[in-house]
Amino acid sequence: MSATLELAKQLISIPSVTPDDLGCQKIIADRLSNAGFEIKSLRYGEVDNLWARYGTKSPLFVFAGHTDVVPTGPVEQWHSDPFTPTVSGNVLTGRGSADMKSSIAAMVCACEVLLENNQAISALQTAGSIGFLITSDEEGPAVDGTVKVIEYLESRHEKIDWCLVGEPTSTNTVGDVIKNGRRGSFSGDLTIHGVQGHIAYPQLAQNPVHLFAGALQDLCNEVWDNGNEFFPPTSFQISNIHAGTGASNVIPGDLHVQFNLRFSTEITEQIIKQRVENILDNHQLKYTLNWSLSGQPFLTSGGELVEAAKQAIKSVCNIDSELSTAGGTSDGRFIAPTGAQVIELGPVNESIHKIDENINITELDKLTEIYLETLKRLFL
Repeated sequence: MSATLELAKQLISIPSVTPDDLGCQKIIADRLSNAGFEIKSLRYGEVDNLWARYGTKSPLFVFAGHTDVVPTGPVEQWHSDPFTPTVSGNVLTGRGSADMKSSIAAMVCACEVLLENNQAISALQTAGSIGFLITSDEEGPAVDGTVKVIEYLESRHEKIDWCLVGEPTSTNTVGDVIKNGRRGSFSGDLTIHGVQGHIAYPQLAQNPVHLFAGALQDLCNEVWDNGNEFFPPTSFQISNIHAGTGASNVIPGDLHVQFNLRFSTEITEQIIKQRVENILDNHQLKYTLNWSLSGQPFLTSGGELVEAAKQAIKSVCNIDSELSTAGGTSDGRFIAPTGAQVIELGPVNESIHKIDENINITELDKLTEIYLETLKRLFL
C-alpha cells in the first residue's frame, strides 16, 4: 500500500461532515510537524483550521484544502459504508475520497518526499517556503474557514505567492484540467409585492406573478456580457420561485424569487445589481430585493505556478492540460484577492458528492507525483 493511499484511507475513515473536523487536521498536523513544519491550529466558531509552514522565506507556496465532507445521503444505497474506505481493484470508495481527502494525502506525502531531499531543504532555507491552509468549513457556509485564516495571515504580514487548491478538477484522467480561475457568484432574494384577493375578482387584486412576467423575460434575455477567452458569458438563472396560499381561488399577495448570476471578469456585482434593479423599476414593480455575494471571479492567466503545474503533468502523465474556469466556486476566491497566483488541481470529479464517491488508486499516486514535481519546478 502506498503512503498516500494509507493516509487517504485514514482520513476517509473519519466522518468529518461540515463543520466537524473530528481529528483529521491533527493527523495532518502530526505528519507535517514530523516533516519540519511549524503548526498553528486556528478555531473560529465551530470550525477548525490548520496553518502549517515550512521555512520563512519568500516566495511562499501554499497547498489549500478542506477536511470537511458533504453528508452521505442514504447510507443503504452505498455498496459499502461511506466512512469505511474500501478498495476494490484499483478503486478506493468512501465519502471524501475525491473531494478532497485524497488530494490532502497526496499533498502531505509529496512534501514528505521533497523534504527528504537535502537540495530541497537547502533551497527552502534560503529562497522559499511551503504552507498548508486546511479548513473544515468549505462545503458549508465558508464564513469561519479559509477567509478567517487569510485575515490571520494578513495580520501577520504573511503573503501567499502561489496557491494550489486540491479541488477535484480533472474530467477524464488526473491532470487533464487545471482550474486557473472561477466565476463570481451573486445571488438575489426577491419578493414582488402585489395585492391578495379572490380569484373571481381580479380587478380588486394585483397578481404579482403576472406583474413579474415581463421583467422575468427581460432578465432572461439580458446579455450581461460576452465573456472572454477564459470565461463564458455571465449567466442569469432562477433557482426557486413560489407564490400562493395553496388554495386555487386566491390570488397571491407576494411572489418570492431566488436567482443567481455566475459572472465573469467582464462585469462587476455593482453593475449587475444596477441592471437588475433597472429592469424591475422599468416594469414599475413594488419589490424587496436582498443581495448576497458568495465570491468574486478570479483568474490566474499565466505565471510560474501555471507553467510549473502544466510541466509537472506533462512529465508524470504525458498529457497537455487544459486551463478552465468552469464549475462552481471554491476557497480560491478568498485567496486570489491577496494577489496570489491560484490554481486548482486534483482528481477526477465525476463521483463527487455522489453515492459511492471514489478515486482511482493509480491516479492517486500520479497526483502525488504531480504535486511533488510542481514543487521541484518552483523551488529546485
